[in-house]
Amino acid sequence: MKILVTGGAGFVGTNLIKALKDEHQVISLDNYEIGVKENHIDGAEYIDGDIVNIESLLPTNDFDICFHLAGLSRIQPSFQNPYQTFRVNTEGVQRILDWSRKNNTKVVYSGSSSKHHNPHISPYALYKFLGEEICKMYRTTFNMFVEIARFYNVYGPYEVLDGDWAAVIGLWRRQVRDGEKITIVGDGEQKRDFTHIDDIVDGLIKIGFGNVRNEDAWELGTGKNHSINSVYQMFKDKFNVDCVYLKDQPGNYRETLRENNDAITLLNWSPQDRLENYIKSL
Repeated sequence: MKILVTGGAGFVGTNLIKALKDEHQVISLDNYEIGVKENHIDGAEYIDGDIVNIESLLPTNDFDICFHLAGLSRIQPSFQNPYQTFRVNTEGVQRILDWSRKNNTKVVYSGSSSKHHNPHISPYALYKFLGEEICKMYRTTFNMFVEIARFYNVYGPYEVLDGDWAAVIGLWRRQVRDGEKITIVGDGEQKRDFTHIDDIVDGLIKIGFGNVRNEDAWELGTGKNHSINSVYQMFKDKFNVDCVYLKDQPGNYRETLRENNDAITLLNWSPQDRLENYIKSL
């Protein structure tokens, strides 16, 4: 099969391409705002470009599947630049779907567990919500095969360590590397459903290559969550590192936890809670 991975030089995209490239023709489209060329995988083709320009970058659409992973994936940076978050996370979805519609390319869209919280508390939450709604509109109006995969706090190899796009595990890895104290936002009792990238990739492949349709979305989370304080204890046990508590931030949810078992019961997906072993292996 011929497969397009948008955001293919990023965290999730790189891991997905590694899993696909031996058996399929894989092409990445990435503008390297977050992804890096050091993530390139031999055997895949990489195009440097913005998803909103996909019509000119890939005028011939003979792809079987598009895994649309490109997006601005963090809450806090969205407050500084809401328009850019809208352009990528909402307008970008529109452009990808319209391009895919012309050749009936199946689309798997990377949604977010923020769907289950008030979408008005951050630009990120709202624009990811709108991205899902656009997917559902194209699915209904144009009878497209569009599936939504909601990610829950992904971690693992190739995760971002530096800059504004690092999630908590990557950020803490960088702080340990640089000899800094670990920063905990708020009281640390907020809970997250941390999902290993191997399980995310397995879920994406099952969704992309399967024929089962979900009227809402496939929830890719372990179904178990950890408080931020308990995750800090795992880091402390491994690295003997201290922490400092920071003032809570807007848009910071109290809890994320997988909402349904559709992927498990319908796709035979079987995620594992690998967080403690992953931290021990660092």
